[in-house]
Amino acid sequence: MSALSNSNWDRRTVLRAAMGLAATGALAACGGNNGRGGGAGSGTNLTQYFHAYGEAGTEQAIKRYAKAYDKANVTTQWITGSNFESKLFSALLTDNAPDVFEFHPQIQLVRSGQVADLSDLVDPVKDDFNQADIASHTIDGKIWGVRMIDDPQFFYYRKSMLADAGVEPPATLDELVEAAAKLTSDKVKGVFLGNSVTPVMNPLIWSTGADTLDGQNGIAYHTDAVAEGLGKLRTMFKDGHLLLDAPADWWDPSALTQGLVAIQWCGMWAMPVIEKALGDDVGIIPFPSSADGGKPAVTNGGWSMFVNAKSQHLDEAKEYVKWLWIDQREYQEDWALSYGFHIPPRTSLADSADKLKTGLAAEGVRLFNEFGHFDNPAWTQAMIVALEGVVADSVRKGGSPEAALDKADTTVNRELKKLFG
Repeated sequence: MSALSNSNWDRRTVLRAAMGLAATGALAACGGNNGRGGGAGSGTNLTQYFHAYGEAGTEQAIKRYAKAYDKANVTTQWITGSNFESKLFSALLTDNAPDVFEFHPQIQLVRSGQVADLSDLVDPVKDDFNQADIASHTIDGKIWGVRMIDDPQFFYYRKSMLADAGVEPPATLDELVEAAAKLTSDKVKGVFLGNSVTPVMNPLIWSTGADTLDGQNGIAYHTDAVAEGLGKLRTMFKDGHLLLDAPADWWDPSALTQGLVAIQWCGMWAMPVIEKALGDDVGIIPFPSSADGGKPAVTNGGWSMFVNAKSQHLDEAKEYVKWLWIDQREYQEDWALSYGFHIPPRTSLADSADKLKTGLAAEGVRLFNEFGHFDNPAWTQAMIVALEGVVADSVRKGGSPEAALDKADTTVNRELKKLFG
């Protein structure tokens, strides 16, 4: 599992499509190989795009599944580097566009006619999917993608480090700030929120009781409590209690396992690596409540499979997606549980997953079920970037949180007007 330390790919950055569809040009990273040849099947040639997962064995697994399909020749483009989304959406504008690809539910994909309606594939089994996943993939009453994995993100902490410092696992943001100070020494930092600190922006919002958007698709994140929470993140930053410029970013557990930090934001995918390194000297907690009336928060990341609506082999591509991500339960379980820990989005598979029923994994599932927040397909890449700017301006640079939020409002309102008028 050492492959998780691939620092060239921030594999859990919440990618979205808003800026990709306007791009032009071919997928340079793939050169002249359009992926249309080879494979074990007969007849139609299909291409699927995946970003380069960090967990060892994932590329081989995806290619093994594809090779087992006998109704088409399925070739995998395993996209390395830090800009999967731009490569994907550049390719979608060319003759070398993939027939199927992984991404996240995104309203622009639907409005642009880029993805195919998959309701006919999912409807017969949708009651066996996590209903929050179904909701996040439903736009205009239709289901546009098939969820492959759910990826909870929360805080891991070193039990021994907290015990030595006389610190209890923080239950509030104020307690996290205090813990960061007590846990920081000349060799160890208290907390790692990612090199940019941006991974915890949404959990901060949710932990105040707010949300990114409200039920009418209006701004919901700009509250006094969120501004106050940003100030608390700033306190940890300016006081030197956050780990910054780590060799690998937040998605990689090495900062925790190598003893560089006592508390780290990371994902459930890293749990086997962490437990192998630390044994029982590790616990997990959600992002703590940060306001009266708020409650802890867990980010649910994850990836879904989409079909290119402009594929020359649309029906065959849909049939392949149905075969792999609806019918082949053995492969779905293997994908979720054999290469790091992920929660299967199929509830029957999640309920039967023995690896997730005990210990730290079971606690991760509990936190996911109790505090998890799922994709909002109306929350676009431009909006994500706007809130990343809030963190940069108010936490890293020490500017006014209110001013930073006002600046973000301008961008978010502009994007909302494009989407909803």
